[in-house]
Amino acid sequence: MGIIATMPAAPIIRVSPVTAALRDAVLRVRVRPEQDRFVSPPAHTLPDAEQCPGSEPMAILLDAAVVGYYRIERSARSLAGRDEDADALGLRSFQLDAACQGRGLGVTAMEALLADLTQRHPQARRIVLMVNCANAAALALYRRAGFADSGTLYHGGRSGPQYLLWRALP
Repeated sequence: MGIIATMPAAPIIRVSPVTAALRDAVLRVRVRPEQDRFVSPPAHTLPDAEQCPGSEPMAILLDAAVVGYYRIERSARSLAGRDEDADALGLRSFQLDAACQGRGLGVTAMEALLADLTQRHPQARRIVLMVNCANAAALALYRRAGFADSGTLYHGGRSGPQYLLWRALP
């Protein structure tokens, strides 16, 4: 009789609006110290997103545990003020908890985010984001997820210039 090896099930990454049940866990999300200059913690951005009618605060879940956070802006014009972004959604504050980084979860989380957007925002044609020019790890993640450089630099970032990236939505 042979031994049958089974592969453990791959972890399931999904996204969800931040609910009262998820809020405290979202507030505990922390990035690595060297990333602090690039992204504000949810403790600073979540209250604003909850009050802004154009924002949707979202949790990234690994199985049932909160491992990240981001917010969707229903108007990408709120990111860089460009009228040509009228058909686009904006992505802000995308972050994975430091304990979950380096495991390939970023690309899977981006796939879940994009799938969610196509379901909840079928009218949107693109998603737009800004990433600090010095944030090599985030830039590599966004490129792997299919984002392209718009050719525009935004110079109003708190930590220096930022690339304006975009991606078509399915």
